[in-house]
Amino acid sequence: QVELVESGGGLVQAGGSLRLSCAASVRIFMLNTMGWYRQPPGKQRELVATITRGGSTNYVDSAKGRFTISRDTAKNTVYLQMNSLKPEDTAVYYCAADYYSDLRRPDYWGQGTQVTVSS
Repeated sequence: QVELVESGGGLVQAGGSLRLSCAASVRIFMLNTMGWYRQPPGKQRELVATITRGGSTNYVDSAKGRFTISRDTAKNTVYLQMNSLKPEDTAVYYCAADYYSDLRRPDYWGQGTQVTVSS
């Protein structure tokens, strides 16, 4: 069982920055993939960014150039640095993890953290 605890959400003006953190209850190098999903109000959840055990990263097109996913293996924590935020980035952001595969169907989810970007 893996527990994921997110933090760092909040209210920010357009153009601002936030850094989300996801602390895992296990050593993150044991996990094949970790990443972040988001769910805007009234919309489906979408995968925003992923990082693999080997350190490879991927981003949804709307996040490329603005968001950066990273990790600190000593702290068992994954981060999502979000810059140049836009109102359309408003969503609940969820950390996700999978031991064996990618994040198309994650085994583990955090509780979510709200990000609100005002115009």
